Amino acid sequence: MAKTSVRKTKDFNPTNCAVTYCLNIIGGKWKPVIIHLIRNNSTRYSQMQRGIPEASKQTLTNQLRELEVDGVIERIVYAEVPPRVEYRITPFGNTLLPIIDAMKVWGREQMENISTPKE
Repeated sequence: MAKTSVRKTKDFNPTNCAVTYCLNIIGGKWKPVIIHLIRNNSTRYSQMQRGIPEASKQTLTNQLRELEVDGVIERIVYAEVPPRVEYRITPFGNTLLPIIDAMKVWGREQMENISTPKE
């Protein structure tokens, strides 16, 4: 029997807030990074593990499953021996890419501000 996890925040949006709705989809320590990796052709689980070595296997698996359930990514299983599994961004997931891009730009700017000495 497969173990299923229930997210406490999945449908939590008491004030019908658009930001809360978005965070219910991409909120999670590694979800934006996972989306970014898949978009940049790190489509296999092992590639993602190498891309996010700080994430535990269980966390990575759970967040991939949540993204799949929410329709952000799709899991493709190839009928090969040994089996091969890849992940792909869905059309719905593509609508999130501008958000991920904005996060990347903002992060780079802030990282540069931190590394630049203040006068």
